[in-house]
Amino acid sequence: MSRPQSYPRIDDDDHPFAGYLHEDELMPHKIRIDASKFRTIIEDAISYASGKSSRAILEIGEDTRDEDLQAKLLKAGDDLFKYFVKYCGDPASTAFDCFGRHYSEIAREQFHNRTLQKERMNSGWRYQYIARDMALASKRFVLVSDVGGVEADFNTVIDVVEKSKKPVTIYVSVKNRSNTMGGQDWPKAIRALETVAINDKNRTGPYICVFGIAMEHGARLIKREQRTGQAYSANTEVWLSDFFWPFFTNYSYLEVIQAVVSTLESVGATRLDYAGVPDILIESFGKSCEEIKLIDDNGNFNNAHRLAKLFVMGIRDFKNDNKC
Repeated sequence: MSRPQSYPRIDDDDHPFAGYLHEDELMPHKIRIDASKFRTIIEDAISYASGKSSRAILEIGEDTRDEDLQAKLLKAGDDLFKYFVKYCGDPASTAFDCFGRHYSEIAREQFHNRTLQKERMNSGWRYQYIARDMALASKRFVLVSDVGGVEADFNTVIDVVEKSKKPVTIYVSVKNRSNTMGGQDWPKAIRALETVAINDKNRTGPYICVFGIAMEHGARLIKREQRTGQAYSANTEVWLSDFFWPFFTNYSYLEVIQAVVSTLESVGATRLDYAGVPDILIESFGKSCEEIKLIDDNGNFNNAHRLAKLFVMGIRDFKNDNKC
């Protein structure tokens, strides 16, 4: 375990956050960014997130030719089948649940699931950008890094009120919600983020690692081993939305979300369409199922064991397996 860092900590044992970062000993916010500047940052974040991860499965322009549209839909159906195999969850349960159902029903479900996944990815990039740019514009921090580090989404350096003490570097990994990672994933993620901090040759003072939760009420917590209660790291905290957003932006969680809603309204952002799944896309999904004999003549999944085998092996190995 890495040694505890010398950043300001709450040293009152009776305090509910004893041992946590002592925010009152850090430089406070000097300004509150005005609404117009905030809106500009959100607009930029929406554009940035769309460039990193589109919200929609189908990107079809109004001037798309019919033959190009058909090719896009056929490819989208094949891609949806690959998504179905790769992200099936529990192979046994998914195979059992699909048995006897028509491929079109499964295709629509997977289209919905994949759209939600892409929406979560898009919103993750959006809130990383907002947090980083608001921190930069707030003038609270000595330095704010670019978004998109290997493990840390952005880093900040903040002065301590007591001038004799060195500034604190904060390594931030932004997650939509705390359940984005399973319990077994947290120790690995914590180690990876702290390794970045330890090996940062540009850092001169102490560091703290932070997992910022963009969309979940609460203050702060420290992830601990369930059996012993020992913290995975003495230098890592999880900042939920009611602490995360005010710390970096001087806006509350609710204010941030309301500002994003207003900006989406004003820029005319498109809504996601879950219902209108094109027939050609569904048929392409069905063709992929038919090619490797997953469905019967009526289009229904007719062999749960075969489907489970596909989930386990993956498409390429399944096709190459002589026994399939």
